[in-house]
Amino acid sequence: MPNSIIQRYSALPLLLELHTNGHQLSTATGFVAEAPAGPVLVTCRHVVTGRDNNSGKPLAASAGIPDEIVIRHNGSDGPQNISQVVSVRQALLDTDGKPLWVEHPTLGRRADLVALSLRQTSRPVVLLPSTLGVGDPPIVCVPSEPVSVVGFPFGKSGPGQFAIWATGFIASEMSISYDGLPVFLIDCRSRPGQSGAPVVAYRATGAVTEDGNVTTGTASRFLGVYSGRIHPESDIGMVWNVAAVQELVAGCAS
Repeated sequence: MPNSIIQRYSALPLLLELHTNGHQLSTATGFVAEAPAGPVLVTCRHVVTGRDNNSGKPLAASAGIPDEIVIRHNGSDGPQNISQVVSVRQALLDTDGKPLWVEHPTLGRRADLVALSLRQTSRPVVLLPSTLGVGDPPIVCVPSEPVSVVGFPFGKSGPGQFAIWATGFIASEMSISYDGLPVFLIDCRSRPGQSGAPVVAYRATGAVTEDGNVTTGTASRFLGVYSGRIHPESDIGMVWNVAAVQELVAGCAS
């Protein structure tokens, strides 16, 4: 399989299963980033707590709270077999019941983002460097421009066990915080299971950059992490921006 930007962003997201007492509660999406202390899994806080990040109410009908996560890693046998997967089971709580994940260094539980130090990763691991989007083409990203949530709706994979691309549009000014948080909005038919998915601006035939130039070939830009819709009956979703994700990952120093 050729090495390309398309393959990188299709293989970057990891399918997550959340368990309690050995029983599966839900599915979600995450991805690996390189932190100062080593690789970490980035996903949403409500995914690992099993609770609505605003109300604190349990999300599962059973009111179960996850104590373990199963991470489905790509590329277990090398880049030529990147669609092969290996599942790794990790605890979410220590023996005293304390969370093993790291929250945002300043926003804490207000940020629907966490990073979990990885006990084991496959090699080669598909990850984002700690710069998280720095060096990506400065594709113009303004309201009405296309954007993709790359994840696993309802826990389902695309062909080759890769993530599924759900594409919509930027729905708010990215430079202005939504609800006082480092969040912007998108209009996309995202569904349960996509929480924690990387959000990408991808242009298959070149893109207009912020300086007015046009790139040749494909171009992509990492924009942040999808965390759910603003209302169950709305297709407007929330994305935690790159700066917030960078701050989270940089805080994983030990």
